[in-house]
Amino acid sequence: MTTTQTHVAIIGAGPAGLMAAEVLAQGGACVTVYDAMASAGRKFLMAGRGGLNLTHSEPLPEFMARYRDAAPMLKAAIDAFPPHALRAWSEALGEPTFVGTSGRVFPKAFKASPLLRAWLRRLDAGGVRFAFRHRWSGWDEAGQLLFHATDGQQAIEAKATVLALGGASWPRLGSDGGWVDLLGAKGIAISTLRPANSGFTVAWSEVFRDRFEGQPLKGVALTIGAHTVRGEAMITRSGIEGGAIYALSAELREAVLGLGQARLMIALRPDLDAAALTTRLSGTRGKQSLANFLRKAAQVSPVGIGLMQEAAIASGRPLASFSPADLANLINAIPVQLTGVAAIDRAISTAGGITFEELDEHFMLRRVPGVFAAGEMLDWEAPTGGYLLQASFATGRAAGQGVLRWLSQSPS
Repeated sequence: MTTTQTHVAIIGAGPAGLMAAEVLAQGGACVTVYDAMASAGRKFLMAGRGGLNLTHSEPLPEFMARYRDAAPMLKAAIDAFPPHALRAWSEALGEPTFVGTSGRVFPKAFKASPLLRAWLRRLDAGGVRFAFRHRWSGWDEAGQLLFHATDGQQAIEAKATVLALGGASWPRLGSDGGWVDLLGAKGIAISTLRPANSGFTVAWSEVFRDRFEGQPLKGVALTIGAHTVRGEAMITRSGIEGGAIYALSAELREAVLGLGQARLMIALRPDLDAAALTTRLSGTRGKQSLANFLRKAAQVSPVGIGLMQEAAIASGRPLASFSPADLANLINAIPVQLTGVAAIDRAISTAGGITFEELDEHFMLRRVPGVFAAGEMLDWEAPTGGYLLQASFATGRAAGQGVLRWLSQSPS
């Protein structure tokens, strides 16, 4: 085993770890970033494949509400580095941003790679060092960090450490949740890692699955209990996913995990009430098939009609036997039984993690002085829309500032 020293060790080269490294380097610390992968920001790059959604432009009170129960614990970090500051940071790296029609904020390049390259150049110029293919395996008896590296096991003596190892979604990109047992052995309370912003399984009929796999549901309203979200969803071979599903994923997941299933209600024409739909459907159908009649009279899409057929089959009544009023009611209240949660390794993000009670106000682990934590490995979740990256950047920055404070108060 070889032993080396660094002033501050950052473990994890995602957005939270890189932001902590930037803050520390600017504060005069000697920083080394360790990562098990061969390069930085693997999941960050994946997030940018469909257009990198950095943050959101909505007012901060509404923005903070997206973090649900964790909002009070994240508030100080996001207040100190809010969406407008993240946009200014991106522009300073040569990547100006714009606000999309949904209020989401994107770099004008619309992808992650130019921003990441510019960021890594700035970190390199600031003296930040990188050690890739270094998988963290805990601490030795002397408190040194242990890593499995390509040239054998290494022990690293660091004056402070920032853990930014992510959750457990997309493990092939580096976030595999392997840190849970390492921190659990220190007595640190960790809320069970669970899929967030994930799809759900549905026992579709073979006919529906074969015909509508990959078809979008546009402009729908999805409801579980008292929670309703407008947006889009996508039929998959095994169930349903998409933006509106992700926005309800916490409620849907907890219902499935608690009860074994969840009842999702889908409104295909949420802007029309039952009376208006009944009037449209009370006209003469003539020789039209029921599907054509629904499509023309109520502007229901083929996949929507398929969902109505699925609900009718489940009720034991043929759809053709429904009255205009029955059809109108079904259009905006299609019950879909969710039978399970998609696997965590395919989820966009992770719920659960280090509980905030284990952290002080500077994101330091109370049980392990000098060790800080940031990003998705903390116990919070949020929907897609820029909230995930915003909290990762902000907590990484807060952890970096916490380390600087710690170092200034610690004996040299």
